Amino acid sequence: MSQATPTPPSTPPSATDPDAVRRQVREGYGRIAAGERRGCGCGCKNDDLSERIGYAAADLETLPQGADLGLSCGNPTALAGLAPGEVVLDLGSGAGLDVFLAGPRVGAAGRVIGVDMTAEMIERARGGVAAYRQRSGLDNVEFRLGEIEHLPVADASVDVVISNCVINLSPDKAQVWREMARVLKPGGRVAVSDLALLQPLPEAVMASVEALVGCVAGAVEVDEYVRLATAAGLDQITATPKSEYSAVMESFVDPVYHQIAEELPAGASVAHYVTSLDVTAVKPAA
Repeated sequence: MSQATPTPPSTPPSATDPDAVRRQVREGYGRIAAGERRGCGCGCKNDDLSERIGYAAADLETLPQGADLGLSCGNPTALAGLAPGEVVLDLGSGAGLDVFLAGPRVGAAGRVIGVDMTAEMIERARGGVAAYRQRSGLDNVEFRLGEIEHLPVADASVDVVISNCVINLSPDKAQVWREMARVLKPGGRVAVSDLALLQPLPEAVMASVEALVGCVAGAVEVDEYVRLATAAGLDQITATPKSEYSAVMESFVDPVYHQIAEELPAGASVAHYVTSLDVTAVKPAA
């Protein structure tokens, strides 16, 4: 698998052109699914990165081969506190990492649905289902092609929505939060790990396609994250920054983070700007 980061196009997608943003993200993650680049440009082993950001080695060993592409910035399956019998929806499920980890937690009476807009990711995830069934003895996971702004899921049908380093990629984050509220059952909950900003990034970084596909240029500030969840009608919202993620990525000499560091003021590090954020919320029962 090549670790080279593709050269960004000369004209990066504009934040005012959502179709261009989706196209660039879809193309970038299609390359990752096809093995043409590493997740977020990282030169590290995917399991090394996943352990550093909160996954247990024992859990990672149960995954179908190729399910962990090094795209995580947290562990939403642990954050969610999943219980047997629950229906779980993973937004931007990629190659299936969190779907395959959530399946045993909800058991035979539960269900885990992964949604991703990249056909190559859906194909790769579905390719791991047979191995998951063999190892777990369960037939309780599925993957659907679709956009997280327009989820192919019925109203009030999901107990838990999880997502891992994906919502920042959406050009319409408010719509994503409205969709989460729509599909959740009353009393249902959200457990999201994502990237957020502690302060605005320089314009040169925000305009970079590689920073967008590397899950940085699309991030919003922590307060805006909370505002979007509130505006969607969710409550009991918590947002917990985990700035150590940026330090981990810098320690792995991630090319995207190195590129960002070059655009920052002297003496500043990526961790002064970018944080992993654990967000939980609940849909009111009434």
